[in-house]
Amino acid sequence: MKFYILIIPALLLSIFASAQDQKKWQGKFEQLDQLLPTPNQYRTGSGEPGAKYWQQRADYTIDAEIDEPTNTLKGKETITYYNNSPETLKYLWLQLDQNINKKGNEDFGNYFGPVRDSLPTLYMQYITRAVEFEGGYSIQSVTDKASKNLPITINNTMMRIDLPVAVKPGESYTFNVAWTYPITDRSLFLLSREGYEHFPEDNNNVYLIAHWFPRMCQFDDYEGWQNKQFQRLGEFALEFGTYKVNITVPADHLVASTGALLNAKDVLSAKELERFEKAKSSFDKPTIIVTEEEARAKEKTKSTAKKTWKFQADNVRDVAFASSRKFIWDVQAVKLPTNTVLAMSFYPKEGLPVWSEESTKAVKNAVEIYSKYTFDYPYPVAISVNTSNIGMEFPMISFNGGRPRNGQMSDNAKAGMIGTIVHEVGHNYFPMIVSSDERQWMWMDEGLNTFLQTRTEMERYPAFHHTTPKDIVPYMKGDKSVMRPVMNTSDNERLNAFGSNYYAKPTVALTILRETIIGKDLFDKAFKEYANRWMYKHPRPADFFRMMEEATAVDLDWFWRGWFFTTDNVDISVEDVKWYKLNTAQANVENKNKTAKAGDLSAKATDKPNSDFSQGPQPFTVLNTEDKAYGEFRSRIDDNAVRQKLDGKNIYQVKFKNNGGLVMPLLIEWTYKDGSKEVENIPAEIWRTNENEVNKVFVKEKEVVNIALDPNSDLADVDVSNNVFPKKPAESKFDQFKKTN
Repeated sequence: MKFYILIIPALLLSIFASAQDQKKWQGKFEQLDQLLPTPNQYRTGSGEPGAKYWQQRADYTIDAEIDEPTNTLKGKETITYYNNSPETLKYLWLQLDQNINKKGNEDFGNYFGPVRDSLPTLYMQYITRAVEFEGGYSIQSVTDKASKNLPITINNTMMRIDLPVAVKPGESYTFNVAWTYPITDRSLFLLSREGYEHFPEDNNNVYLIAHWFPRMCQFDDYEGWQNKQFQRLGEFALEFGTYKVNITVPADHLVASTGALLNAKDVLSAKELERFEKAKSSFDKPTIIVTEEEARAKEKTKSTAKKTWKFQADNVRDVAFASSRKFIWDVQAVKLPTNTVLAMSFYPKEGLPVWSEESTKAVKNAVEIYSKYTFDYPYPVAISVNTSNIGMEFPMISFNGGRPRNGQMSDNAKAGMIGTIVHEVGHNYFPMIVSSDERQWMWMDEGLNTFLQTRTEMERYPAFHHTTPKDIVPYMKGDKSVMRPVMNTSDNERLNAFGSNYYAKPTVALTILRETIIGKDLFDKAFKEYANRWMYKHPRPADFFRMMEEATAVDLDWFWRGWFFTTDNVDISVEDVKWYKLNTAQANVENKNKTAKAGDLSAKATDKPNSDFSQGPQPFTVLNTEDKAYGEFRSRIDDNAVRQKLDGKNIYQVKFKNNGGLVMPLLIEWTYKDGSKEVENIPAEIWRTNENEVNKVFVKEKEVVNIALDPNSDLADVDVSNNVFPKKPAESKFDQFKKTN
């Protein structure tokens, strides 16, 4: 395209100065290119895996045993690691997550500090670890295929293995690790994800075994080894593979695990096996495999014999399991278009009656709705295990809190329990299959998952309270000096802000994208495309950002920048409204002798401020356009036709101010004199040339009596008092006193 440009030295200086200001300013509509990694042959500019995308693989054969008298787990594993990268690897890194339980590792004790009078003993235990306990791995051996020792270096929660011969691209390496560790009492930790829960009444334990074996760190094109230390909040980045796992436990235990059970005939009684086979076609309701009475009987006897349960899991990135003689077990089949899934629940009698009524139903609902918005659940089982005080996810299995007291549970507590189950089962999709790096970008699994949890609850539990934009307002208008952007590693966030920043805020952001900015149908197609493109792969934030734009044809850089890279909030105000009507009689007289200069749209309108609509419209004239305003164009607009189209119309010029920093669409509710209402959506691009304040002209057939921004709280506006016109009178101190007393 060619332009005619007149340049003078002063103008050059002005442009240069403006460019320098722009560099400092970094406008809200500036593209994200400089913040995102450059597209390449591994990850494309359209947000999908590139032609040469690669990822590593690790296959495991594991033998593990729980020693119940000593609460110890011992195990050995053979790992075959496949180097699919273009790099030669001289050493390997493994995660030793159990080492976080060693004394001296940071916990969340400072969450309850500082020390104060009358502090509960449990909080003092969190802060001081006054009651000492053992924790962490004892690595017994690391050997190659020929059983020769390999040199290792342990750095807290990471272990490096130096290889005798480097693993070249396309090669694999097989080695063995043997270990043992004390299973910790979950009640000794805040936010404990694994360990055992003790039940003094019957002197039994429920074992939640997770982070239990040395696991390969992820190695990818983005940052090489992901060997960031485990600090408890940031979770995991892991490689996919096949797992063959043999778990030896007391003979009267039930084991719930990632994977398909291979030896049901060996570990289940004839009656249990018959029920289990029947459950595989029980699509209408759960089938009880182990009853309450049977579980109670096992609690009393405590077998000293042992059984080995065998599981295999394909194309997963982790394995976890639960084991106890206390478990009641039910199963229901769930039919999806491409797969039949067994939804299961394992729970002690202390979970009755609510868990038998709601848990497997919630698993089924999660699997069905998540499949609808992403892809059919691909694994054979989806398991919910009842535990205390936590919700935690792993492939095919989740540990979920929520228990009745004396058989009773409030509606809110039950909703919380069901929501937890839906959420943790939903994590099978994000990040267990769409495998983002939780240790770096917690929002990519928690935010996307909570968004789909909300969709599930809205469709299957409409009476529940769902996460809405209004819910995030108290957090968004908080103290910005201690806030962190969403694009931040999880371990750097305050514990009391963790849920707001990584769960709720991204959920609200995606809800606004779907409901207000992109539109439901187009958003759903794009989100589904993202999920399918990155199944069993490792997406990064840039891949999601680019994918959602590529699949919708909506430039969202301004949105990602504001919601994910800053701590700005939404606070848009209606500053002023001017009401005009065209003075056609005056215009006809004046147009006999003169025409208007280009851009002179309201030559006769006054500029006095308005507090309401009581003074009526201001008259203004629209004059004929001078010929020179058309430049080289020979055609002319019909001046009278323009005036005729505006004759009798109500013209409103509204000034909006951006007080919070986040540029957003303008959702405007117009209330007319006849009582009718209309909601208008003005795209966020209205702010692109002035991010602080804008004027917008509206032409209305009817007279307006009220204007309200964001009438349904769809945009998380933190101050709705400045959203209306006519402005409400300031509240007196007496009125404020009455509200608070």
